[in-house]
Amino acid sequence: MTSNQAILFPGQGAQRSGMETVVFDIWPELLEKAEELSGFSIRDFFLHCPTEQFMNTRYVQPALYTINALYYLQYIEKCKTTPIFLAGHSLGEFNALQSAGVFDFETGLRIVNKRAQLMSEIMGGGMAAVMGLNEEEVMHIIAENRHLDLSIANLNSDFQIVISGPIESIHLAEDVFYDNNAVKYVVLKVSGAFHSSMLNAAAVKFSEYVKNFSFSDPLIPVIANRTGRPYSLQSVMQNLSEHMNKPVLWRQSIIYMRTQGVSNFLEMGGSSLLLDMIKNIRDD
Repeated sequence: MTSNQAILFPGQGAQRSGMETVVFDIWPELLEKAEELSGFSIRDFFLHCPTEQFMNTRYVQPALYTINALYYLQYIEKCKTTPIFLAGHSLGEFNALQSAGVFDFETGLRIVNKRAQLMSEIMGGGMAAVMGLNEEEVMHIIAENRHLDLSIANLNSDFQIVISGPIESIHLAEDVFYDNNAVKYVVLKVSGAFHSSMLNAAAVKFSEYVKNFSFSDPLIPVIANRTGRPYSLQSVMQNLSEHMNKPVLWRQSIIYMRTQGVSNFLEMGGSSLLLDMIKNIRDD
């Protein structure tokens, strides 16, 4: 049974202390395997995690990947419907690919653990959300202030753009953006300059790593962060290779799914981060 629904998987930033973890009790074998592969207690991560670890990329990514995957299993068992599209924001895209059968749960977790390790090794970067300005305006401000060495990381909605770069530039840019009519500027609690050129070397290493795996055709269309269009089997390797150092085209992804008949979006994990972004995306 299918629907006009798209399932969305959130990425880093969606983790919450005390997050509903009942799914761990439903699939204890999967949790045990995830903890074995990741080398830490994923259950404790959500229930008793120290603040510094709760924001650490090395732990956040495998923990979120695991709980997102279990939430999707719960959704399938309860609803018994097949969405017409899957999409994930940054890390969440790996859940979308796993749910579509491109790789199995363990393969996805191995890939995510490698991604988390490589991204956590790149120090000195940061990110900030700029609200109230569109893509063209943000790009113009960056171009006019080249010394800031920043780039666009996420195109989240019509007026929410995430920028990425050296942490010093992220802090210096706050006054610059407010002087240019930004409504809000929020430095994000992340440990690196994700989706920027600061991760180019890590992206090369990640690209070499994913060549060790074979992939299958998506059983459900998955919208790629890189292109805002569906994955094909031929595009999996390239999209994954460019996933950590290129922008997330979230706004374009949502608009595309709407044009293909999606009228209802459901976000896994109990958060509403992605649904809140969608409220501020108008169709072109």
